[in-house]
Amino acid sequence: MALEEMGKKAKAVSRLLGTLGSREKNIGLEEAARALLEGEEEILLANEADYDRAKENGMSQGLLDRLKLTPGRLQAMADGLLSVASLEDPVGEVLSMKLRPNGLRIGKKRVPLGVIGMIYESRPNVTADAFGLCFKSGNAVILKGGSDAIDSNRAIVRWLRTGLSRAGLPEDAVQLIEDTSRETTRELMRLNEYVDVLIPRGGAGLIHTVVENSTVPVIETGTGNCHIFVDESADLNMALDIIYNAKTQRVGVCNACESLLVHRRIAAQFLPMLKKSLEEKQVEIRADAEARAIVPEFAAATEEDWGTEYLDYIVSLKLVDSVDEAIAHINTYNTGHSEAIVTSDYFNAQQFLDEVDAAAVYVNASTRFTDGEEFGFGAEIGISTQKLHARGPMGLKELTTTKYIIYGDGQIRG
Repeated sequence: MALEEMGKKAKAVSRLLGTLGSREKNIGLEEAARALLEGEEEILLANEADYDRAKENGMSQGLLDRLKLTPGRLQAMADGLLSVASLEDPVGEVLSMKLRPNGLRIGKKRVPLGVIGMIYESRPNVTADAFGLCFKSGNAVILKGGSDAIDSNRAIVRWLRTGLSRAGLPEDAVQLIEDTSRETTRELMRLNEYVDVLIPRGGAGLIHTVVENSTVPVIETGTGNCHIFVDESADLNMALDIIYNAKTQRVGVCNACESLLVHRRIAAQFLPMLKKSLEEKQVEIRADAEARAIVPEFAAATEEDWGTEYLDYIVSLKLVDSVDEAIAHINTYNTGHSEAIVTSDYFNAQQFLDEVDAAAVYVNASTRFTDGEEFGFGAEIGISTQKLHARGPMGLKELTTTKYIIYGDGQIRG
């Protein structure tokens, strides 16, 4: 189907979706969740084909993990849709209402964005998450997944549309662009007439390309060069647990830890403990010269390492003199995603929270919590690292805009 035709369908459907009540949308999500589980065999077979092809093409283990679907992960996708159905519907919420001296009552109301275009890489779970959030917030969505997951995405969308049809709702609320060429991606970036906002979700290259070339407004989701700073007052066992979780639980995700900063005063005690902990998962530690003087087995870091999102079993390590130096380093090399400090010093914790420039800043917790479900939003459509409209995990409210509603009784302007 021509992309312009998809755009026309999405625009028409978006007007209907904006009028649906919460009950109708929730029934659609419930039926879609049920259909996903009904289609488990087809979806997992399609995913197996994608996975085998990606493995043959040399995809890294971290990215293969993001691509892989299992019965448990498919169940989680269905549960995510049900979770979104259980959330409060933001559409129609009146945010304010004021009476003007001339008798006009002027209010502000939440409304859908309209048509959302989603460009993302090899994460088939995003297909269901994006649909669920867009549908509940009254938006039509056009999905453009990566070529590595095309069979998975095709099967998932087919079953989502089946669920909508069973609920008596328009299937075109979710459409998948099956042409995976770059030319089609560029065409979507310029579909201003029909697409109201574009959300890229993936690596730095994808996001940069969309931001640089799109004429459709973009909500930029960020790569995650996430840091953990181990302060001199840190509980070292707590720091080890947090780092182990943030680095190794899932290496191919944007909220995984990629960079470590350690206070020099505790380095001699802490670095051998760190080496032993991360050895369990065979994590390569690329460190500065001072750290390697303490643990010679560490690899040598280069300037490039400080700004790299590895999405692999690799982490950079630098020693610093103070919380000020840690903050300066983070604000130089981070991607505005998620940053953490491990400390027992209240004032250092507060300074870190106040001065680190990122969408999510943690004290004594893993960066892996930057997630819509963990924040209580249900599934999220992405983590925004920009500062306009939305920042951090984007849930339902972030997929709406507002309009003014004005009540009068005959006023005219003099």
